[in-house]
Amino acid sequence: MHRKLTLQSLSRVFASLDAVRNGPALYALLATFCFAGLLLAMAEAEADLARADQLWGGIWGVCSVLVAFYGVNTTGLILMDQAQGRPLRDVQDAFFDALRCAHRGALSVLALLLMAALLLALLLGLLWAVRLPRIGTALFALLVPLGVLMLGGMALAGAVLVGPLTGPSIWAGQTTRTTIRMMLSHMRYRLLDVAALMGTVLALTAVMSAAVSLVLMAGGRAMALLSIWVAGVDVPPQQLMAGLFGYGLRSLGASGLPATASATGQLTAALIGGGAVFALALVLPTLLYLRGCCAVYLALQDTPVEDATL
Repeated sequence: MHRKLTLQSLSRVFASLDAVRNGPALYALLATFCFAGLLLAMAEAEADLARADQLWGGIWGVCSVLVAFYGVNTTGLILMDQAQGRPLRDVQDAFFDALRCAHRGALSVLALLLMAALLLALLLGLLWAVRLPRIGTALFALLVPLGVLMLGGMALAGAVLVGPLTGPSIWAGQTTRTTIRMMLSHMRYRLLDVAALMGTVLALTAVMSAAVSLVLMAGGRAMALLSIWVAGVDVPPQQLMAGLFGYGLRSLGASGLPATASATGQLTAALIGGGAVFALALVLPTLLYLRGCCAVYLALQDTPVEDATL
């Protein structure tokens, strides 16, 4: 009833490399990171004021989480279209679709966490029973291997199955109930298959991250030196490269870097341009990872995905 892994399954995963050419998904995820980062910065700014009323800081923080949540789901819907070979939906349409269906993923994860909590409560109850005379020693000898396997399996399932594949199941049109049923089935029969495929996705993402880091390090250093020698930019190289690694004007002083040119237009321009490159460097590996999760989900399906309603 459950197919074994094939070369076609692996080819689906390796096809995730084309995610970097998905323009709508790139735009959606980049906009998500920018807006979520802006709202998070506003929340931190409210916290830095050290006011007694931290209401607005909490509001901005919650808004940042919501923007990230729905933005990732918007991107995932577009990537699922690409993975299934369907025409890509517009970013606006994907956003409204995410508003209608993203809650299914949260409910699915919540239900699975509740099941895990019940199993953990059962294990804790049995561990408490070890205190009982006569049966305590024998019960503990049984609980040690059982508890290790159960807790380790729950951790593995959460890392390679529940976390990565809940979203793709919802993006493919499944309901909360169907998603939970699929998760339980994969936990029972195909957890090692899922782990192998997700390991491939993580390896590809790591290679992409390493390549992006190399581009940032080599290109940023070379651009800083060329800007100083050719364009006559009066900014130290370490400050000129700060934007490439997520620093802003306010964080330069806290990082211990010299701030002699922090008020100049050249440094501001360098930080803005470097920040844009930094955001793009975060987006590319994330796109590859999300596209890989969609590929793993489709590779594990034995039957075509059917439309589902709320």
